[in-house]
Amino acid sequence: MAKSGKTRLVADKRRTGPAPKAKKKRKAKARKAAPVARMRGGLIGLLLWPVRLLMRVTWAIAWRGAVVVTLLLAAATAYNYAGIPDMAELADGRARGSVTLQDRSGEVFAWRGDNFGGLITTESVSPHLKNAVVASEDKRFYRHVGISPRGIAGAIRTNLRAGRGPLSGSGGSTITQQVAKLLCLGNDYDPRSGLTEAQFEADCRAGSVWRKIKEIPYAFALELKFSKDEILAIYLNRAYLGAGARGFAAASQRYFGKSVARVNPAEAAMLSGLLPAPSYFAPTNNLERAQERGATVLRLMRDQGYLSSAEFAQARENPATLSPAARQDTGGYFADWVMGTGPDFLTHETTEDVIVRTTLDKDIQRAAEDALAYVFETQVREGSEAQAAIVVMSADGAVRAMVGGRDTRGGGQFNRAIQAVRQTGSSFKPFVYAAALDLGWTYDSLIMDSALSIQVPGSGTYSPRNYTNRFYGEVTLTEALARSLNAATVRLSENVGRDVVRNVASDFGIDSDLAQGPALALGVSESTLVEMTGAYAGILNGGTSVTPFGLTALTLQDEAEPLLDRETGLGERVISERAARQLVYMMSRVVENGTGQRAKLPDGRPAAGKTGTTQAARDAWFIGFTGDYVAGVWMGYDDNTPLTGVTGGGLPAEIWRETMERVHTGTPVRPLPMIDPADAPRAPRVAQQPAQQAPSRPRAQTPDLAERILMDVLGGIFRGN
Repeated sequence: MAKSGKTRLVADKRRTGPAPKAKKKRKAKARKAAPVARMRGGLIGLLLWPVRLLMRVTWAIAWRGAVVVTLLLAAATAYNYAGIPDMAELADGRARGSVTLQDRSGEVFAWRGDNFGGLITTESVSPHLKNAVVASEDKRFYRHVGISPRGIAGAIRTNLRAGRGPLSGSGGSTITQQVAKLLCLGNDYDPRSGLTEAQFEADCRAGSVWRKIKEIPYAFALELKFSKDEILAIYLNRAYLGAGARGFAAASQRYFGKSVARVNPAEAAMLSGLLPAPSYFAPTNNLERAQERGATVLRLMRDQGYLSSAEFAQARENPATLSPAARQDTGGYFADWVMGTGPDFLTHETTEDVIVRTTLDKDIQRAAEDALAYVFETQVREGSEAQAAIVVMSADGAVRAMVGGRDTRGGGQFNRAIQAVRQTGSSFKPFVYAAALDLGWTYDSLIMDSALSIQVPGSGTYSPRNYTNRFYGEVTLTEALARSLNAATVRLSENVGRDVVRNVASDFGIDSDLAQGPALALGVSESTLVEMTGAYAGILNGGTSVTPFGLTALTLQDEAEPLLDRETGLGERVISERAARQLVYMMSRVVENGTGQRAKLPDGRPAAGKTGTTQAARDAWFIGFTGDYVAGVWMGYDDNTPLTGVTGGGLPAEIWRETMERVHTGTPVRPLPMIDPADAPRAPRVAQQPAQQAPSRPRAQTPDLAERILMDVLGGIFRGN
């Protein structure tokens, strides 16, 4: 006890850790476990080391590669950005211009080349059209940055499920990527490349992996250069929509005859539905198919909220239909012919938009097409591959209708009216009689129809026979032509002189090489239907030659004055008017009581013409005229197979009559410009044997050098050569 008397408080000693013995045990246990752990950790680490190394290397490569790719992508995007012109320059992507063909009344009936309706923006088009394109082509257009990984993945999945390659078929392209394709990644078409424009565009749209890769920076550049609406506007301006329409403005006019600002939901859906396959879905090709495709787009518009249920139902119940002009599927052969008669730099190879006014009469064209279809349907056996062609023109050479074959849809087909060069047969005979009449023979002059033998050097004896295998003795020229007597016609040709006959035929417009022997008179020479019909027009107009023409004016769009114009095809006089009037009378007898009686028109409307059948009936012709129009019909096989039971006075005359009946419906009867035999003086008889020396025939005065040069230039312009 301390001296102070107080007790000192001392805390008890307490052990806070384990007992020394337990601690020693734990340490001993840890010492025993350490080698095992080290052994186990070293084994796992040894096994995982390659994986860890691979991951580290992969990561190092990945982030460095990502940086490199990003830099390359940025550089490519910047490069493309610098090369993209402004929107106005990108809008019209055509490599050539357009040709719009109008009929004689100024109504459009055909288009050639690529039509462009002018620059449009998203504000100047119907909102239904804008919505239809976005709904059907790229519903996330306003949310992505130019490409859609989700869309690409979905397209690949769809293609693989369909058994195609990952990039074959659906491509998952955004509208921006499609614009990149339309711009061909900034490459313009070069005609010197050896590719056609169609081949160039197909190559631009090829779905190769490399092409897809190149699209990405270009799409990014477009997104940086333009707003979304501007990109969409480029698409609306450049997309090809079938029937020669480039851009939605042109397509709206082409199919519906209205401004793109006024299209309704059904029309907008049909136009947007053309984008995947313009030719296949074109309503001018198959309206029902185009309407079904439009219905699909309408459903997409409804599902994406662009149309209410009521608007959708109304659009479905009232599908888009073609305008009257678009439904007009006629005049394709005529349009092709006119395109070939104008200068190439303003037709096939034009870089301008050209308006061509033509001589076509759509009512007459339809009459000719309907007549041809009717005769083949009612009088030709089913499955026959025989063909026919028709040309109708005015007496001055203005072609009013042209049918180049039985298939009248579209253009670019073989045109038998201008491309089939065939023997003319007896349809050539009027030129023999024209030559004789111009030299003083008359319609009632006598000629002997009897056996005739002519020695032809190098060919032996030529002895023409009549179709009936009998001779008729002394006959008038009128009777010889009406019965199409071969022996009498050859005898007349030999009296007149073959050179004179050749000159008359050539002056009337038969440009083909004409035969040199006596068979010339029987039409062994070859010609085209348009050429022969034009020559007959010269007979109708009183003996003046004509050049068949279809182009009357050619004007650049938005220009007032035409670059070229033409009012008539009349040329120089070939035979006297007196001779022509006699010949018209003689040819009227062919229809009244000769070989062309099946061409006789109802209601007492006078007509004149001539039949023609070549050797073995490979070609059959009927060419004739009324007081209003000349029409020519050819019938045959493309491979020159002989016709069965067909002569010029048969089916060709039937086709001619059916055509002219329709052409003259509702028109007053007009007399033929011919003589009246009761008032015509009779000429003295002329010798009947072939002359040894043909009399000379006065020719038209040869124009001076300056006039010939001018005529050659004008001829080249209007004939395209």
